[in-house]
Amino acid sequence: MANRNSDQISPVLIGLMGSGKSSIGRRLAKHFGTALIDLDNYIVEKAGKSIPEIFAEQGEEGFRDLESKALNEVLGRHGVIATGGGAILREENRKLLKEHPPVIWLKASPEFLARRIDGDNNRPLIAAGETLKKLQQLAEIRYPLYEQCADFILPRGDMKKREAIESILQFLTDWQAK
Repeated sequence: MANRNSDQISPVLIGLMGSGKSSIGRRLAKHFGTALIDLDNYIVEKAGKSIPEIFAEQGEEGFRDLESKALNEVLGRHGVIATGGGAILREENRKLLKEHPPVIWLKASPEFLARRIDGDNNRPLIAAGETLKKLQQLAEIRYPLYEQCADFILPRGDMKKREAIESILQFLTDWQAK
């Protein structure tokens, strides 16, 4: 069983792009007085290239290799971890996530996400003008995988970030008490 000491809590946030993993992760990290480890930023720093550049040079498979290596490096560190949206695609990553609870899925509809990220040029899997269609395709593939990994599912919808943080903190309190 995972160590549930509040001094060692390291929640992992998963979800589709635009679900708020980084922004909610920053607020959780501030609440706990710890670092946010944003997996995409970690990869960019280690590679010395942007995600679109990595995709252009190495393709999605090359990026996923870097992502798996990075996930393996950061899990177990003290802090709040925000994964990339596709980190759950590889079985080895899903297994790692299940070994490092608590994993929190920030679940949001493709329509909600499309409103949040439309026009963001730093998302290589989203073609201009096809944001909603692509998010619907990603949701169909990824939602069952997120569900496999999640210890807690937070339905985002139009929930304010403050409400999301409160729900997550309540879950973490209950989770630690188990």
